[in-house]
Amino acid sequence: MKRILIRLRQGFRFLYINTLMALGRNKVRIPELIFPIYLRPKSSDILAFHQIFTFKEYDMNFGMTPNFIIDAGANIGLSAVFFSNKFPNATLVAIEPEKNNFDALRKNTENYPNVLLEKKALSNQDNLFFDVIDKGYGNWGFVTENKNIKGNTKIVDTVQTITIDAIMATYNLEYLDLLKIDIEGAEKILFESNYEIWLPKTKCLLIELHDGITKGSSQSFFKAISKYDFSYFNRGENLLFINNAI
Repeated sequence: MKRILIRLRQGFRFLYINTLMALGRNKVRIPELIFPIYLRPKSSDILAFHQIFTFKEYDMNFGMTPNFIIDAGANIGLSAVFFSNKFPNATLVAIEPEKNNFDALRKNTENYPNVLLEKKALSNQDNLFFDVIDKGYGNWGFVTENKNIKGNTKIVDTVQTITIDAIMATYNLEYLDLLKIDIEGAEKILFESNYEIWLPKTKCLLIELHDGITKGSSQSFFKAISKYDFSYFNRGENLLFINNAI
């Protein structure tokens, strides 16, 4: 019976949000959020909304209450809003490289003083310049690549890179409580090198891998994380790793 009720609630919310979008209503209020959120019409925002708030793919047990969260690949801020409502006392750094997504991210998080924004690309080296590229995956699928790579024909922006080491140093963190990574294939570079300091100090890592965008992403990630003592769980498109050594 409980499962049937959950499915009914999901179906009602799916119909409700899709109807609002069809009517051109981009301001959405749902009971579990303090403030409304904004979705752009004719975009992938509605799919991201259903993933996070209808099917609740991030609503899982992390084994602790995080005080500091990094949301890498924050898109329009729906995951940041979800985590801010679930963990209202946590500081959250939201990283998003694409300018239109970042503008929507700022709008959706402006009422959350605990959310700090970085218009950058997460990578394994600081202060490089990466191109933001539209490869046709929609608003939630912009790809970042090193500016020196030739042949990028749909460059929409250029941003600096930032590392997890740099964020931890800025906020004087000994450990990182929760790291969410959804960076459209850039995880391949992120886990190729320079993870030895921050990865063993990460308590929970929530990641979506994108081999369909960048070949070798999963191989790079699993090669790195297998060096440490993490337990593994699966939830939808996301993989959750909990550090057993902390």
